[in-house]
Amino acid sequence: MSHKPSITDSLQFPADSKVPRALFGLGAVGLIATLIGYFLDADQFFFSYLVSFTFFTGIALSGLIMVMLHHITRSSWGVVFRRISEALSANLWIWGIFVIPVILGIHNLYHWSHPELFEYGTAEYDKIVAGKGPFLNSTFFVIRQFIYFAIWGFLGYKLHKVSVKMDKTNDWGLTALLKKLSAPGILIFAFSIAFASFDWLMSLDPHWFSTMFGVYFFSISFQAFWAVMILLVFYLHRKGLLQNTIRQVHVYDLGAWLFAFTVFYAYIAFSQFLLIYYANLPEETLWYYHRLEGGWQYIAYSLLIGRFAIPFLVLLNREAKKNRTILGLVSALVLIIHFAEIYWIAMPVLYDHGFQFSWMDITAFLGLGGIFFGLFFNTFKKHDMVPKNDPQLEDCLSKSYHQ
Repeated sequence: MSHKPSITDSLQFPADSKVPRALFGLGAVGLIATLIGYFLDADQFFFSYLVSFTFFTGIALSGLIMVMLHHITRSSWGVVFRRISEALSANLWIWGIFVIPVILGIHNLYHWSHPELFEYGTAEYDKIVAGKGPFLNSTFFVIRQFIYFAIWGFLGYKLHKVSVKMDKTNDWGLTALLKKLSAPGILIFAFSIAFASFDWLMSLDPHWFSTMFGVYFFSISFQAFWAVMILLVFYLHRKGLLQNTIRQVHVYDLGAWLFAFTVFYAYIAFSQFLLIYYANLPEETLWYYHRLEGGWQYIAYSLLIGRFAIPFLVLLNREAKKNRTILGLVSALVLIIHFAEIYWIAMPVLYDHGFQFSWMDITAFLGLGGIFFGLFFNTFKKHDMVPKNDPQLEDCLSKSYHQ
């Protein structure tokens, strides 16, 4: 006789938990400290802010695409932790507020925003930047930011809302609505994240371009997303939550996804580098050249070792994907290196004479990180931690019985 799996855990995150309040407090302190830095060095403030902003936004966007992929494929393997992905992306409509400092700092961050570069015949005139003027101009930049977060905010909020509604109504017909939202959502998402990565990071150096940068940004963010998922699951288990629902086989799946996107990241990053190296065009190769000198080369080497070699070699072993200590350490390493990679992309524009690090890099990270995860836990604790009435849930729970 087959044993029908069931959920024996409580599905409610402790309502009296002070975690969201503590995180919001940390975020407020970090942002206030960073704001003080604005009056000391405005350029440093905006660059430090941009690095942390793209770090956390990329993770939220990866959560959004994962939710949509679940719905469009009707997959069952990840139902038990899909609510985590939903909570990470549900607040993108609120998180959009935090793009405002990037907009306000446009002249500090983006050289192309200076109008004298477009005035033909002047000493400051830049032919390459002027040629990109129809896209790289301040007005269109601001409009694009509103478009991005309108799209992401709507998708994240709606997918989470409908999923929660299915918990309460047990109406499986809502799965059709989730699929209808996800199908065009994936296509729109792909274009919007590519253009957003061009805006936030690639256009810091307006002479440089890479047709692969959009998928490169997605690859680094998605690898980091799986590391965050693993650490959040381990945190819930340490608190005694969902221990019998998110089981060992599901933890293995998370490790397998982290391994898969470690390989995917390496493929995309190397392909981008190889194409630029092979073409040997000055406006492309100089971007890498400046990031392989002045101390920046050590970060580049650390990316190769810490973001690919170590995770790949460690997680290549099947048993390692089941070992929580190993998975936790690899996930923490990936997130540290993820921050270093975004820093390596952005900061050489500010520190063109060599590597430097500022205390504002830390306070901005703690500030935005506190707010980001405060929003996550504030949403996560309001509803069931697992979509209990999802039609694929039984198959997901059955998986652990069949392996």
